[in-house]
Parts: sequence; structure tokens; C-alpha cells
Amino acid sequence: MGTYAVDWVDAFTDRPFGGNGCAVVHDAAGLDDATCMAFVKETSLVECTFVEASDIADVKVRYFIASKEIPFAGHPTVATAAALRSRGVLTGPKMRFETKAGVIHIDVIEADGGPTYTMTQAPPDFGAQSDPASIAAIYGLRASDVVGTPQFVSTGLGFTITVLASQDALRRAVLDSDLLRQHCATLGAPDGHMAEPYLVTLRGATKVGSTFARLLMLPPSPPEDPFTGSATGATAAYLWKHKLIDTPRYVAEQGHDMGRPGQAQVEITGPHGAPERIRVGGQAHVLMSGTLAL
Repeated sequence: MGTYAVDWVDAFTDRPFGGNGCAVVHDAAGLDDATCMAFVKETSLVECTFVEASDIADVKVRYFIASKEIPFAGHPTVATAAALRSRGVLTGPKMRFETKAGVIHIDVIEADGGPTYTMTQAPPDFGAQSDPASIAAIYGLRASDVVGTPQFVSTGLGFTITVLASQDALRRAVLDSDLLRQHCATLGAPDGHMAEPYLVTLRGATKVGSTFARLLMLPPSPPEDPFTGSATGATAAYLWKHKLIDTPRYVAEQGHDMGRPGQAQVEITGPHGAPERIRVGGQAHVLMSGTLAL
């Protein structure tokens, strides 16, 4: 049995019990995939990260949900940056994480309310489009509840970005697990990617926000993700490409109806209609630190 330092961090929030939690396990090179997945399941979190040494970046970060390893995840990246900073491992204004989606650059911006961790995600990759009626059926919605054509988009981790016409539709969404499994199988997303529809509306949960979103998930993951930073980046690319948003900087919101409000600062570079890079940033709160015995 080995022992590992671990931090539980709430990301995309400046306070405890907001945003989305992630357990960050340090010096975790000795842990195999099965153990990592079992740990995620034990925590009842959506994702956990496992940090080890890197030859090409400051650290290497592996991302796991309860069922598999994924190439990248947004809120765990913010959480990992905050954990490394709190432990004094990385204290400078810039961090570099080796991931299966490439080297992710994080800028640490100090402010009176605490640091913001802003990651530059992988360049947008646009994939297959989906029938709006088929996506709506997964959630018991009408085809008219969907705006435009849903599309698989990745900025490190892929999702089917689906814009809904109203927050009423967003709140009415109830997952049909069998239909979601069929969608994921039919889409044929790259290995490790999620493919689940990310449901988003073009009005924030608060006056500050420009978007409000939900991600409903299949077992053994929890039923809903409180905040999805990777899908926030993919959504920004989709909205900019399809000219559904006019400003290259905005606030994305998620989790408010779950009692875990989260906010991200989003920045898009590239001409309107042709996104080039997406930056997603947020604050984080280190909730617990301790020792993990495995």
C-alpha cells in the first residue's frame, strides 16, 4: 500500500461548495487505471486528476471519470492548478500541463478576490452534426426547443454542442439513458471523448452571465455535472463559428439549479465565424487536503 498527497478543490468558484469539485492526487505515477477509476467512483465526483512528473511540461496530468480515462477536462485543470499553487509546487504566473490533448498553458492572474486560472484549450475541432429532433428526443424535448444544428466540437474533449431556445427547455430536459448511449455509439467520437450533448442557452443564470448550461451524464458517473470547463470551451468555439454570439469575451454559467453555481471567463480569438483559440478561466477553492492510502 502506498500513500499519496491529495487535495479536494472546488473549481470555477471562489467559495466552498460552489462550482465543481475535483480530487487532485499528487505524485501518482504508480497508480494504474483501475485504481484511478475506483477512486473517482469512491469520491462520487465526476472527475479526478492524477499528477506525475513530465519531461515536456511542468507536470503531467491524467484525467479520469468513473468509467475511463479522458484526454482533458476543464474544471479539473483549474482545480489542479490551484492545488499545485496551494502546495507551493508551482508558484509562478504560468503553468504548463502535459495532457493527452497536448500541452495546456495556464495563466495565473492575481486579483483582490484571489487568483484566476485561465487555460488556453486545444484548437477547436469540428466534427459530425446531429439531427436536432434526435438530440431533443434524448431529453424529452421538442425539435423546436433546439436552435440550429447540434455538432460535435472538441477543444481537448469533445461534446455534441446543443443550443436550446430557452431556459425552460433546459430545465425540462430529462435524460433517456438508452437514447444517449445510442447517440454516443452512432456518433463514433474519438477514443476517450465524451460525445454527450452539452445543453446550453444564450442567457445566463444571473445578470452577469451570457450562457447557462447543463451536462447530464450516464452511470457510473453522477447524473449531472455541476460545471464543465472543457464543454464551455467547445461551446464558445461553436457559438463563434455559427455567429450565435457577438462578443469574443463573456461569462459562462452552470450549476446554479444544482445549488453549485459556477462561472467561467471565456475569451475567443480569431475572426467571427472562424475561432482559432479558446481561453477559459475561473477561480478555485481548496476545500480539503490530506493523505490518500491506496
